[in-house]
Amino acid sequence: MIVTPLAMAGLLGVSFVAGFVDSIAGGGGLLMVPSLMLSGLSPHWVLGTNKLNSTLGTSIAVWNFYRNGKILAPLVGAGIAFTLFGGWVGARLALSLDSAVLAKVLIFMLPIGMAAVFLRKKGSGPSPAFSLKTHWWKIVLICLSLGIYDGFFGPGAGSFLALLFYGLLHLGLVESTANAKVFNLVSNLGALIGFMIGGKVLYTLGIPLATMGMAGNYIGSRMAIRSGDSLIKKCLFGVLLLLLATLILKHWL
Repeated sequence: MIVTPLAMAGLLGVSFVAGFVDSIAGGGGLLMVPSLMLSGLSPHWVLGTNKLNSTLGTSIAVWNFYRNGKILAPLVGAGIAFTLFGGWVGARLALSLDSAVLAKVLIFMLPIGMAAVFLRKKGSGPSPAFSLKTHWWKIVLICLSLGIYDGFFGPGAGSFLALLFYGLLHLGLVESTANAKVFNLVSNLGALIGFMIGGKVLYTLGIPLATMGMAGNYIGSRMAIRSGDSLIKKCLFGVLLLLLATLILKHWL
């Protein structure tokens, strides 16, 4: 497929913005996927090419958060297996249930999640009280349920995961976002491998987009670390609002 120079310039700009937003609050795919669709790619090529972009971009954000001490190894180690298992269960459910039903339920649930971001007043620093022994059952429930959601439906999974880490594990929003990115990276990598095996990744487009996405992720994660909860709250609210509007347009109107 040939992309015109003007379309390519637009896609590169969107990829940078999507990477920037995704590193802070998740939801970059809400910007990137429709843009790729408008360029004329078929849905499978869109998803495969976007996974290359998001996987490489997310790896930069994870590295930035890791080297600044924002990744909690006990949390990640305890949750990864349950997230993967949940993703498998969700994919199986998707074969037998109507995802439109879940989308309509989310339309009513999203405003609650958006309000919850602003109800908790503080918590920008790492939680010294975090203990795997205390929170293990919450981690299992959060990672299993979000894994099922991601495998079954998907949009906004990283944002929801950060919200749950923030609300139930009492981490700061920076740490919640950082650790959610690790789970996003694992999920994206698994999906990317599947699309690569299926031959549905357009590398000539995906690699330039990934370069801009990585730059956006790098700058966004650096700003999130410096600015703390304030920037993340604004971006997270915006991403959830965009997701809500997308779901209403697609499944309700």
